[in-house]
Amino acid sequence: MTEKTIPLLPCRTELIQPVVDFYTALGFETTFQQKSPYAYVVVERGPVELQFHGMKEYDPTASYSGCYILTDDVDELHGEFRAGLKTAYGRIPTRGLPRMGPLKNMSYGVRQFLLTDPTGNTLRIGQMISENQHHRPAPKDTFGRALHTADLFADSKEDLPGAAKIIDRALGLENERPTPSQLLRLLVLRGDIAQRLDDGELARELLERAAGVPLTDEERLSAADDLARLETLRASSAYSES
Repeated sequence: MTEKTIPLLPCRTELIQPVVDFYTALGFETTFQQKSPYAYVVVERGPVELQFHGMKEYDPTASYSGCYILTDDVDELHGEFRAGLKTAYGRIPTRGLPRMGPLKNMSYGVRQFLLTDPTGNTLRIGQMISENQHHRPAPKDTFGRALHTADLFADSKEDLPGAAKIIDRALGLENERPTPSQLLRLLVLRGDIAQRLDDGELARELLERAAGVPLTDEERLSAADDLARLETLRASSAYSES
């Protein structure tokens, strides 16, 4: 016997077409769609199949639904999805609905990014980078520990206010200072959170500060994911001002 799991995700009825358009931008093909007796749509991209059922009273902003998609090349998929969204929306959406999160190595052996569609479903798209799927211990140094915990709060637990408090506490310390790489990561993550919480002024301040952090060539190489995220967030911030 051969089995296959297909996520069945909720969708606010009037958002069925925006959802179809979103997944089309990501390279999915709509293989089935109906309007009555209830809205229903199926999209497919290679072996990945997602099905959506319409709900009149569904609140996308309160959604907790989603699924995990494993790939053997998350960097390539992230790049393809970025390109598709930029073509469709004129930018990479980083806040509100839909939105695309940063590509990063998580503490549980996965390199991943989060993608949330117009009706609030979050796809976690990742690649295994370690045999050990347990959370690694938090670093012992102050700023490494803050980054470790804030990352989990922001992009696993999705507790943005909690992540913001952790970073603000670390950045407010007067008796300790982060390394330039740690400072960059803290500022980029906090700027990302500020954008997602619709605090545009704070986001711009933090991102400009991050852009001014001096880094060596070696530090820039190790911070490649954060620098790429910084570029995306600054572009999004400029778009929202125009």
